Amino acid sequence: MKLIRYQFEEKTEFGSLEEQTVRRLKGDIGSGFSETGETVPLCRVRLLSPVMPGKAVCIGLNYKDHIAESGAKTPESPVVFLKPSTAVIAPQQEIEYPAISSHVDYEGELAIVIGKKAKQVKKANAAEYILGYTCANDVSARDYQPTDGQWTIAKGFDTFLPLGPCIQTQADPANLEIRTYLNGRLVQHSNTSQLLFQPYELVSYLSRIMTLEPGDVVLTGTPSGVGPIRPGDAVDVEIEQIGRLTNTVRAAQIR
Repeated sequence: MKLIRYQFEEKTEFGSLEEQTVRRLKGDIGSGFSETGETVPLCRVRLLSPVMPGKAVCIGLNYKDHIAESGAKTPESPVVFLKPSTAVIAPQQEIEYPAISSHVDYEGELAIVIGKKAKQVKKANAAEYILGYTCANDVSARDYQPTDGQWTIAKGFDTFLPLGPCIQTQADPANLEIRTYLNGRLVQHSNTSQLLFQPYELVSYLSRIMTLEPGDVVLTGTPSGVGPIRPGDAVDVEIEQIGRLTNTVRAAQIR
């Protein structure tokens, strides 16, 4: 199922996307969903981010090709940082280029969406706690990213976490093609088989540190090909079976 979150007639709802039709659902991520029997054309709804996470837990240096590209040492355990919920934006919303930065990068990624409370989870059971997967862009102000691993400022600007367009509940996270396009040009291309720490391993590892709540997201890292964006650019993150997340970039307004 491709689960979407959208606005329709000033109400926020969840639905199941089937081509150009949305099957309206009742419920939420924590309690589950059920059919209403009602549908609405996709053209009549406004897509929102498929989830509003309480926290976004992110993994750095997790693709073998990106580790080589960055010249970093291969991590022995996951490199973890957080993004605030205020960074989340929807498909087609604009990424704000901060006035105080002169180097902002795109980072296309697969994101795990947690479906139920996960604490002290075994790797063998991790799939039971995952609702599905979505596309993410871990936008980063590189000139505010120090080498000591304290990346909160660089990663935490408003609008620096586009998510969408849907949550694919039936994907195999171990073998998905991932591509990023900048103004229509392919700039990243890899497969999740190249992840150093795979999604089930990440959920298990993180659940031994912090409780993962329904709706939280875990970003799994970016492949090689990371590069800069500027106001006026368009970035697309496309993942097999999930779809394409598109956002444009604009200069942040100074008030």
